[in-house]
Amino acid sequence: MTADGQAAPRADDVPEWRRLSTRMLLVHPVQALLQFLPALIGLLIAGTTSGTGPLYGLLGAAAAVAIGVLRWLTTSYRISPEQVQVRRGVLSRRVVSVPRDRIRTVDVSAPALHRVLGLARVTVGTGLSDRSTNDGLRLDALSAPAAAELRDELLHRRPGRASGTTGEPAPAAGTELARLSPRWIGYGPFTLSGLVTVGVVAAFLSRLVNEFHVDPTRYGATRELADRVLHTSVPLLVGEVVVGLVVLAAIASTAGYVLAFWGFRLTRTPGGTLHVTRGLITTRAITLEERRLRGVEVSEPLLLRAVHGARCIAIATGLRVGRGAERGGSLLLPSAPRAEVRRVAVAVLRRAEPIEVPLTRHGRAARRRRYTRALVPCALLVVAAAVLWVVVGLPGWVPVASLALLVGAVLVAADRYRSLGHALVDGTLVTGRGSLVRRRCALPTDGIIGWNLHRSFFQRRAGLVTLTATTAGGEQAYRVQDVPAGTATALADAALPGLLTPFLVPADDGK
Repeated sequence: MTADGQAAPRADDVPEWRRLSTRMLLVHPVQALLQFLPALIGLLIAGTTSGTGPLYGLLGAAAAVAIGVLRWLTTSYRISPEQVQVRRGVLSRRVVSVPRDRIRTVDVSAPALHRVLGLARVTVGTGLSDRSTNDGLRLDALSAPAAAELRDELLHRRPGRASGTTGEPAPAAGTELARLSPRWIGYGPFTLSGLVTVGVVAAFLSRLVNEFHVDPTRYGATRELADRVLHTSVPLLVGEVVVGLVVLAAIASTAGYVLAFWGFRLTRTPGGTLHVTRGLITTRAITLEERRLRGVEVSEPLLLRAVHGARCIAIATGLRVGRGAERGGSLLLPSAPRAEVRRVAVAVLRRAEPIEVPLTRHGRAARRRRYTRALVPCALLVVAAAVLWVVVGLPGWVPVASLALLVGAVLVAADRYRSLGHALVDGTLVTGRGSLVRRRCALPTDGIIGWNLHRSFFQRRAGLVTLTATTAGGEQAYRVQDVPAGTATALADAALPGLLTPFLVPADDGK
């Protein structure tokens, strides 16, 4: 008996602490060596003057391997009917506990080395969108069958053998909603996500050249390239650089698409979960309970839209959005034909009206605001270019070329208004906006927890307001931009009757 008269829990009712797979002893030391590689190089360089560089490097490598082994020895976990606990730490011991009713997602991933050893990494999501605060509960790593069974146990809230078994779980039958088609790889170059990769590689090479004081013009290929740059006119050089960057970015984007989404498959299980598997070298499996789903977003970046492509993104609690939709696990369908994306969005929502309904336009004031916001900054740049041409003698082609900004501004403004709109259909708020990235968000009203009405100085003069629906999932705020004030309050009241009533001013009836 305890001090308050309650029966003390029996020892056999408390789950035992368990260790990670022993095969992680082959992974942790390698990870530690890679993590301490800059320090090991520093030890080698520091010891070259005394001739003890190899000894210092060997001692540093041994210390890194020891730290990797200690990570395995000091990490353990246990799963009870109420909590999932992970205990880790070498010098500072820490126990992370997550109530099982707070678990939103279970992310199972397997980098290349893990796959070779038959291991998988399990990350438990608790609804936090900041990755730095959501990395606390991670099991790196379990055997692949145990990881799959653990995912099923945690999401379906039923006891299982995942906490200590390695038996293969019985696969749950599911309905396939989408599968990667090889033709979709052709949409990879139009994402241009490879620009980031090209920029990182270029910065790294530049840093190496500066650190080691290398003169590229001393070598044959780079010397010829430098001579070509010096003897090429500026317009032609700019054109060649742009074309080269586009080609490199397209190649990198295509490679990244294949690595990230090869084997992509989206299924719905009878238990009410959406399951996504993808990846070529590093495989990843994300499972999302449909009761955590707050809606879907159909995203159409400009270049992808030009080839009739789009992406489908989940609006859900427990999925990280800080690192982007593709890395955070909220992507339900990668870049694919627009018709296929809409079909998947309809299948996920289980109704077609929010995806297919025409949007209500926001009127002339909203259209005028689109053109004003696009043309005024560009007009100021054109005027500045003309003034500099007169005052400091800029080349004559500069102010002439700046006129192209006005043409581009008109096209962008027209496209932004074409995307702008809203609808309320079948208990779902639908919002549309954007030009560089056109977004259509379908948010069921039962997932809306509040409204925010914002009016800037210029919006007040135009009689417009931005209505923001707040929710617990996705970006947590979805805007209906530049809508007439009366329409905004009517829309909010129709979506959630009575919520705004205490804040509305009654109309003056003349008394």
